Amino acid sequence: MKAFMDKDFLLSTETAKKLYHEYASVMPIVDYHCHINPQEIYEDRKFDNITQVWLGADHYKWRQMRSNGVEEKYITGDASDREKFQKWAETLEMAIGNPLYHWSHLELQRYFGYDGVLNGETAEVVWQICNEKLAQADMSARNLIKRSNVTLLCTTDDPVDSLEWHKKLAEDDSFDVQVLPAWRPDKAMYLEKPDYLEYLACLSEVSGVKIDSFVSLVEALKNRIEFFASMGCNISDHGMAYVMYAPATEAEVEQIFAKRLAGEAVSEDEEAKFKTAFMIEMGKEYHKREWVMQLHYGVKRDNSQRVFRSIGPDTGVDCISNYTPSAQLADFLNALDITDELPKTIIYSLNPIDNAAIGTIIGCFQNSSAVGKIQQGSAWWFNDHKPGMQEQMTSLASLGLLGNFVGMLTDSRSFLSYTRHEYFRRIMCELIGGWVENGEYPADYKTLEKIVKGISYNNAVRYFGFDL
Repeated sequence: MKAFMDKDFLLSTETAKKLYHEYASVMPIVDYHCHINPQEIYEDRKFDNITQVWLGADHYKWRQMRSNGVEEKYITGDASDREKFQKWAETLEMAIGNPLYHWSHLELQRYFGYDGVLNGETAEVVWQICNEKLAQADMSARNLIKRSNVTLLCTTDDPVDSLEWHKKLAEDDSFDVQVLPAWRPDKAMYLEKPDYLEYLACLSEVSGVKIDSFVSLVEALKNRIEFFASMGCNISDHGMAYVMYAPATEAEVEQIFAKRLAGEAVSEDEEAKFKTAFMIEMGKEYHKREWVMQLHYGVKRDNSQRVFRSIGPDTGVDCISNYTPSAQLADFLNALDITDELPKTIIYSLNPIDNAAIGTIIGCFQNSSAVGKIQQGSAWWFNDHKPGMQEQMTSLASLGLLGNFVGMLTDSRSFLSYTRHEYFRRIMCELIGGWVENGEYPADYKTLEKIVKGISYNNAVRYFGFDL
C-alpha cells in the first residue's frame, strides 16, 4: 500500500516519477486565467484564519457542503469562521475520490506543513496550525504567490473596470510577479439580461462613446480594448452557453440592437444573431492586436433560482449543459478564418463529451502563423479532476499534438490554488510515463523533457507572448 499523498502521489512508474521530479516540479507557474482580486494583491492582504482563505468565495466547496446536508448559515451565512471550518472538515472526510480532497490536502502540505488528514476530529488541530501560519508575514497574498513560484498571472476584468489596481501593481517595483488584466466582455454581449441597458450606460460613460447603435457599441468596446492593451492585456475570455453561429446582415443586427435599446425583449433567434455579430467583431479586433481569444462554454448557470435570488451568481448551482453544437463552433471559427482574421483561440467545453469534437475542429484551423494556434483548453471546472484531465489529454494526444498544449490554469479566486498546477503536472507525468513504460513512446528523455516542461510552462509563455 502506498503512503497517503507522499512525494510520489499519483506517480506509479519510475518514468512518471522521473518526469515529474526532474522536469515538471521545477518549472515556474504562469496562471493565464484566474479570478483573483488584484486589489488584494496590491494591498498584500493578510488572512485572519483559514476559513477566509478556503471558504470565502469557493463555490466548489459550498456545493459539496450542501451535498453533505450543511445548513446555509455555515456555508455563506452568518455562522462564525470556526463553525464554517468545522462543517467543511466534516464534509471533506466524505469526499473520497473528489479533487477537493486532494487539493485541500496538497494545500495543507505545501503551505502549512501539515501532512496529516483533515476531518471532523482533527479540525481543531488543523485550525490552530493554519491560523498560526497565516499570522506569519510570509503568508500574505503576495508572498503566497511568490512562494508558489508564479511568474505571471492574469485576472478577469470587465471592460468598464478602471484597472486602477493593475496600474498600481505595475508601478510597484517591490513585487516582481506580473499581474495583467484579461478582457471579459460578457456583460456587453448578454443583451437579454434585465440590467443590460444600465450596463451600456456605464460602458458609454467610461469609453466616452454614446452607444446608440451596434456600430457605436463596437466602437466603445474597441476604445476600452485600447485601454486594456495599454495596461499589458493580450488575452480575452468569453463565457457562454454555447458558441453560436447565426449570421445576419448589418441592418438586421442594428434592428435587433435598436429594439433592445428601446427596452423591448428580443427573441432567441435575434439574440443568436446579435451575439454572433458581436463575437465576430471581437474576434477580428483580437486578431488585429495579436490577442488570444478564450471561449468557455457548455454551462447552464443559476439552476436553483432559490439560491440565486438569496445569494447571487457563482454560488455553486451551475451544471454541465448537453447542448453544445460543434457545427456552429466550426462555422464561427470559419467565419473569421475565411478572411484570415481568426486569432489564436483556446476552446474549453464544460461537457467532456465534446473533447473529440474540439480535437477535430482545432485541426481544421491550424497554420504556420503560430505553433498550436488553436488550442483545446485544459479540463475545466467540473472536469479538473484526475479522470477528467486524463480524458482531455488523451483525446488531445489522439487527435492533435499534446506536446504543444498550453497546459493548466487555476480558474480560482484563492491564493492557495496553485497546487492545482502540481496536481495537473503529476497527472500529466503519470499519463506520459505510462505510455513510455508500455513501449508506446521511446524513453527519449531529451524530447520528453521538452514536452513536459513545455506543457508545464514554456508553451504558455511562447503562445501568449509573455515577456518573462
